[in-house]
Amino acid sequence: MTASPNNHAAERLETIEGVLDRLVFSSEASDFIVARLVVPGRREPVTVVGTLPRPRPGETLILKGQWEFDKRFGEQFRFRHAESRAPSTIRGIEKYLGSSLIKGIGPEMARRITATFGEKTLDLIENTPEKLLKVPGIGKVRAEMISQAFREQKSVREVMLFLQTHDVSPTYAFKIFKKYGQDAIRVVSGNPYCLATEIRGIGFKSADRIAGSLGIDMRSPLRAQAGLLHVLDEMQSEGHVYYPRPELLEKARELLGIDRHTLEESLQQLVNYRQVSIEEDRVYLWGILNIENSVAARLGNLLVSPRFLPEINMDAAIEWIQRRVGIALSPAQKQAVASALDYKILVITGGPGTGKTTLLRCLIEILEIKKLRVLLAAPTGRAAKRLAEATGREAKTIHRLLEYSAAERGFLRGPDRPLDAEFIIVDEVSMVDISLMNYLLGAVNLQSTLVLVGDADQLPSVGPGNVLGDLVDSGKIPLVRLDTVFRQAGESLIVQNAHRVNQGLLPVKDSEGLVSDFYLIEKEDPEETLRLIKQMVCHRMPERFGFDPVEDIQVLSPMHKGSVGTHNLNRELQALLNPDGRVVKGDRFRVGDRVMQTRNNYDKDVFNGDVGQVVSYDPEWEEVKISFEGREVSYHISELDEITLAYAVTVHKSQGSEYRAVIIPLSTQHYVLLRRNLLYTAMTRGKELVVVLGSPKALQMAVENRIVEKRYTALARKI
Repeated sequence: MTASPNNHAAERLETIEGVLDRLVFSSEASDFIVARLVVPGRREPVTVVGTLPRPRPGETLILKGQWEFDKRFGEQFRFRHAESRAPSTIRGIEKYLGSSLIKGIGPEMARRITATFGEKTLDLIENTPEKLLKVPGIGKVRAEMISQAFREQKSVREVMLFLQTHDVSPTYAFKIFKKYGQDAIRVVSGNPYCLATEIRGIGFKSADRIAGSLGIDMRSPLRAQAGLLHVLDEMQSEGHVYYPRPELLEKARELLGIDRHTLEESLQQLVNYRQVSIEEDRVYLWGILNIENSVAARLGNLLVSPRFLPEINMDAAIEWIQRRVGIALSPAQKQAVASALDYKILVITGGPGTGKTTLLRCLIEILEIKKLRVLLAAPTGRAAKRLAEATGREAKTIHRLLEYSAAERGFLRGPDRPLDAEFIIVDEVSMVDISLMNYLLGAVNLQSTLVLVGDADQLPSVGPGNVLGDLVDSGKIPLVRLDTVFRQAGESLIVQNAHRVNQGLLPVKDSEGLVSDFYLIEKEDPEETLRLIKQMVCHRMPERFGFDPVEDIQVLSPMHKGSVGTHNLNRELQALLNPDGRVVKGDRFRVGDRVMQTRNNYDKDVFNGDVGQVVSYDPEWEEVKISFEGREVSYHISELDEITLAYAVTVHKSQGSEYRAVIIPLSTQHYVLLRRNLLYTAMTRGKELVVVLGSPKALQMAVENRIVEKRYTALARKI
């Protein structure tokens, strides 16, 4: 196996061979290493620098490169080609096995194994693993697991070195091997573009570089098709259900440098291969057109289907519930109760403080006194928990309501086994994308009533579609808008200012010196804003309000980049709030970190936006455990690309969640995303305290920018 970057053939290279003693530095992102190599004939280990994937102490390395003298580090050997061999000495084998190469073998177990089998250890592990049973602490299952892991590691290494020769970092080789097994190199050589669509984390540009290195022509149909799929996938990740054909072809032409005629032919091939669908001039990734049509059809069927409810005197019911709860419902709330009993589908929308929760509690009590079965759900675990606390009834995530089964890899509830209830109430519907809405509607009995509650002025779902907005815009779905802010809620500056922003008005400041639930702090310099955020999270807010800096305070930033973007904020806050947590391999996480799941993982029953805490790390098994609402979930370190630090998150990722305290940094660095609905959404996430700090100009830009980014969806016209 050989790794060989290009363009050095003309240089005179020397060769050295030795045993890797220890790693001084190793970058998982680039595979650059600084290591100490024990070379026969030299009294001291040699410092070697270069690029080598997954080096292991104890293995023999044959390196080709040149000697150089570094002013700071002295003599070192910079290698450009590397070939590795399994260690042959007992000490080398022990070091090799004990370097977390294989799940289940740590330094102590490595000593036991090599003490038993000596120089024959590696051959035995690969070919006759049953002999490992002679080692104390190894049973039959563990022996087979060790042998299988060893064989996998050899194959992974081959894949990594293959990728490195084609000028791409092989950080994702483990996933490539997991996906394709022994066929990995054959598959990648035949169609490197499959990596972009089938391996999470490897994008089109990386796949395109590999393709160029393999000699695939830049005008080939394979590249054109891959580029078109990449553009469609990018547009779907931005929330579009489809993309117009002219815009798609233009984006692909700019990306690929391929003429329009070739792209048109390649698009038709993708239709023939059933990878995309075209309706009029709307181009969909395969399957999502059927989903959109299905949502429209299911809504239509539900609207016209009969239902069987006991007779309810509306005036008497409203009078009864007002006496029971001791409040007077607003006219819009009364209309919502009546509409829920009149229509098969009802959308209820309104901002903070307009009484959505009170309305739901009243509606549920009326339904229950009439012996009607009611199910409550929300898109995320936090939103479901909040709904349960507000109503005093059980509420589930939509995924759990529909009974997702990892064994079946799908939902158990659907058209053949619908939900058993007369009323289904779903909160935070602005978060529901087109696909999840399709699954939900498929599980609703045609005789049931569906009540959808949300704030149409908030950001749309992270996933494709604008379902709540489309339902409102269609004009076909019964709709009640709650627009009266109740007195008690209106006393909150959070509520007042959220509505002011939604109306295009700047938020008002707190009265000087008084304790408030909303603060507006002007800071022009992003670095000064960053300094103040760290001070507020770690000291001022915990000391003044008693908030736990990790559990209660959430920083919400408009975007990832910049000094007050989520990437930098997370690094800074991790260093302050969790400086001593045990470092997880890869250096991104520490035990004790607040983290967030970034995509749905049905097998683990963890979903996009779920927030947890790293509770343990086992380097021997390369396993991390994360607690989500008290439930511990195991991750192999290769799966941690699903996880991100969550001391600071984007506003989009905060949807459906509510936090005791929220800090919102605004900077002109974020001008691309400074929009009214984004600021409004961020402000409505705070329950007890909201702090907006940063540039007054950025705040004004956000408030004045009422442009809602258009999402291409045809649902409204199809309903």
